[in-house]
Amino acid sequence: MRKIISFLLLSFVVYALQAQIKDPVKFKTELTPLSDTEAEVVFTATIDKGWHVYSTDLGDGGPISATFNVDNKSGIELVGKLKPVGKEVSTFDKLFEMKVRYFENAAKFVQKVKFTGGAYAIEGYLEYGACDDESCLPPTQVPFKYSGVAKAGNAAATKTEQPEQKVADKQKEEPVPAATKDSSAMMELVSATTTEAATDIQPAVASGDLWKPVISDLQALGEEHGQEDMSWIYIFITGFLGGLLALFTPCVWPIIPMTVSFFLKRSKDKKKGIRDAWTYGASIVVIYVALGLAITLIFGASALNALSTNAIFNILFFLMLVIFAASFFGAFEIRLPSKWGNAVDSKAESTTGLLSIFLMAFTLSLVSFSCTGPIIGFLLVQVSTTGSVVAPAIGMLGFAIALALPFTLFALFPSWLKSMPKSGGWMNVIKVTLGFLELAFALKFLSVADLAYGWRLLDRETFLALWIVIFALLGFYLLGKIKFPHDDDDNKVGVTRFFMALISLAFAVYMVPGLWGAPLKAVSAFAPPMQTQDFNLHKNDVHAKFDDYDLGMEYARLNGKPVMLDFTGYGCVNCRKMEAAVWTDPKVSDLINNDYVLITLYVDNKTPLTEPVKILENGTERTLRTVGDKWSYLQRVKFGANAQPFYVLLDNQGKPLNKSYAYNEDIPKYIEFLQTGLENYKKGK
Repeated sequence: MRKIISFLLLSFVVYALQAQIKDPVKFKTELTPLSDTEAEVVFTATIDKGWHVYSTDLGDGGPISATFNVDNKSGIELVGKLKPVGKEVSTFDKLFEMKVRYFENAAKFVQKVKFTGGAYAIEGYLEYGACDDESCLPPTQVPFKYSGVAKAGNAAATKTEQPEQKVADKQKEEPVPAATKDSSAMMELVSATTTEAATDIQPAVASGDLWKPVISDLQALGEEHGQEDMSWIYIFITGFLGGLLALFTPCVWPIIPMTVSFFLKRSKDKKKGIRDAWTYGASIVVIYVALGLAITLIFGASALNALSTNAIFNILFFLMLVIFAASFFGAFEIRLPSKWGNAVDSKAESTTGLLSIFLMAFTLSLVSFSCTGPIIGFLLVQVSTTGSVVAPAIGMLGFAIALALPFTLFALFPSWLKSMPKSGGWMNVIKVTLGFLELAFALKFLSVADLAYGWRLLDRETFLALWIVIFALLGFYLLGKIKFPHDDDDNKVGVTRFFMALISLAFAVYMVPGLWGAPLKAVSAFAPPMQTQDFNLHKNDVHAKFDDYDLGMEYARLNGKPVMLDFTGYGCVNCRKMEAAVWTDPKVSDLINNDYVLITLYVDNKTPLTEPVKILENGTERTLRTVGDKWSYLQRVKFGANAQPFYVLLDNQGKPLNKSYAYNEDIPKYIEFLQTGLENYKKGK
């Protein structure tokens, strides 16, 4: 039993030490003859769920494109470029401000070649980039090597074994140590597994102990993971708030007492009246959830996600929200054909039982559309960005529960009806306020289209100027300084309305410094990126002192400071998010700039090394060709990780001061991460 427990514990250690190395993409390569003189080098990938592999020719300044690279060749020529094959997802990436293409679940790349006669040989690699919602892999290489003899009328292609296949076959042949083996032998196995990378480090790549693996030290300090996806909860809450707003509109609020009184009076049995009110509320939930599901079934989850980032449809979303806003301002009313409501209402009167109640709920949905339609439309547009199958249904569930809640509560507690505020001009104030909000959010969708086409009509300061004007006008409206056609002539401003005006005007003033480059974190998710800002006086930025690991470590040793390693990439989306949302915090920037030596290492830096370096890593021969390859190799062998963003705090000897940190925009947690590392450094001095 002791040996079994030892084996299980050691197995867990091996698993834990390798947990950070992500391998979400598996490539298979083959040389497929087409004729006596032509063939194709085919790369076929299987991609883990949630990850995607970028396609070819994406352009500069964006993610890592798939490329075909040749080291040596003879008796063979390339024909054309590397071609992606299969179902590509094409979308506009808001952070890169460009259109990108990628594959999900599976990918295939094909390079056509031509034999020139006689013996041939070709050796090279496919390089690709892969990302998920939290991290990106460094540029990853898939090596290949083929040789053979091609003769006129009889082309023979001999495929040499791929390095990855050799390792896989070797692993299949090696038996797994049995639980009955001596525990000391198992310890040797673990030691060999965890230190193998250290023995593989080449003098041409690294020197000294600074590259010595510290994987076990990081594991002892604890592992850091990205934040959990709270999108469903967020969608439900957003829908619920939308339902609450819909309640206080002129189309819904006056109906509540009439409907509840009808249920309580039509039956002498009070319990039955309450049960009918519950059924009415449940029917509202069913109707709106069915609407959410119908949206997904008609368009599909992936189509919704594609629409959310498609420039043309973002223009349509913009126009739709502007029309909804104009409707709320009183320019016109958006109504469904009256015959629809009359037909359903007459059907409800001619039926009895549960069907009658359901039809009454359906009638409410139709007659209240002029108020609820814009709110529902905005909600569905927002949740489309998640690409989830159930997102529209979850949003509609929250909306419907909020809408149905008062009908049930007032049926349970009829005395509350007496204290219910009477209908009046205050409901129109809510409608107009919603109109201002929809107009503000409409600009968000116009911004996406503007970035896609490069019009530069809605740069960051232009966007902020429009928002400042919109929320200032909302404040003046709430103070009674602006009137719309449906407003009454009462000049009195209530306390609630005054505080709403105060909040709106304060928000407008808050955005003013953004015209000169202030980060404005409260609106960073809506405004265009900082790169579109023409006039920027904001200097609270974080800049790396070094982009070379060995030079930065030497500087830190001479100046007696700890080091913060930032493994990043030019094509890393979440790296930019962390820099914009977290590093701009004054306390974070102060700690990094003054207390640490920041070394930023780009794993996709294409600067070639003086000469390629061949290494043996975990039994596989690899070639480091670029500076980015070198830093990616450092991240793998020293820290046992290969995804970005990845932050590590080190002392002057290359030892970790705290657990690693991945993508997580929690600023207090990031400050704690930095402060703990600083305290541990001071203790160790």
